[in-house]
Amino acid sequence: MEADEQLVPKRGNKGSVVWRYYGYREGDVKQVTPICKVCKKTIPTKGSSTTNLFHHLKSHPVEYEESVQLRAVSTPAKTHPPARQMTLAASFSKATPYEKKSQRCREITEATTNFIAQDMMPISIVEKPGFQKLLKTLDPKYELPGRRHFTENAIPQLYTSERQKLARCLQDANYFSSTTDLWSSRTMEPYLSFTVHYIQNWKLNSACLQTSFFPKDHTAELLAEGLQDVLKAWDLPVARQVCLTTDNGANIVKAARLNEWVRLQCFGHRLHLAIEKSMNDARIHHAVAVCKKVVSSFSFSWKKRRDLAAVQQNLNLPPHQLISESPTRWASRQKMIERILEQEQAISQVLAADKKTRHLVLTWQDMDVLESINKALKPLVEFTDALSGEGYVTVSFVKPVLHLFHSSILADQEDDTALTKSIRGTIMDYLREKFDDAATNDLLDMAGLLDPRFKTAYIDEDRVEVIKSRAIEEMQSLFVTATVGQPGEPSVAEPHASTEPEPPKKKTLGSFFKKARASSTTPSSKDQLTAELSTYLQIVDADSESDPLLWWKDHDQMFPNLSNLAKKYLCVPATSSPSERVFSTSGNVVTCHRASLKPEVVDRLVFLAQNLKK
Repeated sequence: MEADEQLVPKRGNKGSVVWRYYGYREGDVKQVTPICKVCKKTIPTKGSSTTNLFHHLKSHPVEYEESVQLRAVSTPAKTHPPARQMTLAASFSKATPYEKKSQRCREITEATTNFIAQDMMPISIVEKPGFQKLLKTLDPKYELPGRRHFTENAIPQLYTSERQKLARCLQDANYFSSTTDLWSSRTMEPYLSFTVHYIQNWKLNSACLQTSFFPKDHTAELLAEGLQDVLKAWDLPVARQVCLTTDNGANIVKAARLNEWVRLQCFGHRLHLAIEKSMNDARIHHAVAVCKKVVSSFSFSWKKRRDLAAVQQNLNLPPHQLISESPTRWASRQKMIERILEQEQAISQVLAADKKTRHLVLTWQDMDVLESINKALKPLVEFTDALSGEGYVTVSFVKPVLHLFHSSILADQEDDTALTKSIRGTIMDYLREKFDDAATNDLLDMAGLLDPRFKTAYIDEDRVEVIKSRAIEEMQSLFVTATVGQPGEPSVAEPHASTEPEPPKKKTLGSFFKKARASSTTPSSKDQLTAELSTYLQIVDADSESDPLLWWKDHDQMFPNLSNLAKKYLCVPATSSPSERVFSTSGNVVTCHRASLKPEVVDRLVFLAQNLKK
């Protein structure tokens, strides 16, 4: 084709602006083959489609950007004012996607990865049209990577980064405590969870180390080996582990004993067993069984729920639903009973109106039993919740709580029924027996001594001197001097030495007596530690609602050795709830739609979900 050959425009309806840049030869009567006016290249098309024409026009940036602007102007939105014409540079910038290695692209990809990991979203969400549209609306220039990128690259890289960060924090911590427990997924695959707790910069930190696939028999020997493997995998010396908090399973108790690890029994689990033992009464079994049937009759009938709401309105009762009991949570039983007592009038009216459920109407004997149970258990609920926290010191509260139970919460009252007294007495006797062993007492007494709110207040009088002597002995092994400090611990500040040597000074007469005088007046390390402990015990106790870690932060220079010991004992959790929270997270990761996740993927996702939010 000659370069100066004239092209004729398209005949008829030219609905697209792209025809401004294309024409036909005069001999092409049917106008089948369009030709680019810029480069005179023939562009094949199919029917009336202009896709190939626009695609070719991209090779001519000026004409392409002009066509984009013309398209935007020619098709304004009906409900919005016409868009302002964009500059050529702005239009080009909007149409060009980010490079994959650009900072903005990496930021959005990392944020998406964090969203998937922290909020326990399935990785397949990146393939969902709604999620893709959301990202495209927020930033049209961002192109979301595929599912494979997040599965094989983004999530593993985030896991590696967070794992290294946590490993550095653990290496800086002089002491740590831990919790562990076993859990089975929806597909009945067994996992062993392990959490650590440590004090850094006078803040109590907790982290989930592993959710390890544990297909072996759950014998004490194999569990002991598995727990050792966790510490080895994280390069954590056993000597720095203060305590392992677990439930009272015989295998895990023996495993701790085989490893010669100090173990603290979970207070929440012990309290649960104490309450279960106190419920061993025929009257209680009958009343609780009736409660469960009542709750079930309302849970599986929308008509009864509708009728209950109507009766509640007539009787001016709170519009509350009934609560189901969870067999592993004693507090749920108390909540169920409390709600039954609250709604008893409404429940009785609804049940009595149906001849099939009249037999479920609670008798006065059942009501007396339920009121006795509720009165005995209700004061205990808040203590369980408070002692299960991770962000504050809990271990030093165990002995004060036991003392409070004995002196007031579980003490007999004049208006108590015989059943209420029996429940309270059984609970208190069980707790007193189980928390009376020597190892547990030593740990709890040391924690109490180092809590500035309690000190020796809840230590038996005949054990105060023993605990004080033990504290001094432990401080001696961790003695902080002005010249040699513990790793990671502040020592007495020294002036910076001059880089230039000082000229020798002439000896004075008094210098001959300096050494002898110092040796006779400088107290030994034990004397210093004893004085430090005595001063600590003599100052005013901290407020009972204050944070002991903040107190130590303000006084660690005054008590350098005691503060080091406080970091050791106050990091111990009073319950194994941290491991149970890992189970809850695992249940949200291994759902019915994600039941085929590989164990190493489960471990990675649970680790990220637990630790990213902290």
